[in-house]
Amino acid sequence: MKTTSYNPSPLEIDMANALLILQGEIEKHMQDNKIIHAESDLKKDNPSITFNLLDKDGDPHEIVVKIVQIPDK
Repeated sequence: MKTTSYNPSPLEIDMANALLILQGEIEKHMQDNKIIHAESDLKKDNPSITFNLLDKDGDPHEIVVKIVQIPDK
């Protein structure tokens, strides 16, 4: 499959959506942290997912995952 658009690419959007859908599974692997909110920005050149976490002490943390597809070779 040739990628015709990278801003953002369909593959980047699919990966971002998959991460949102799997946030419950991801949380199971986060030691002493709970995902309290996840939000996507799919319109950027490189889509991102922002995860808001709460640790065992009740402190909030934020993790941002950017998705970048490397151009086809």
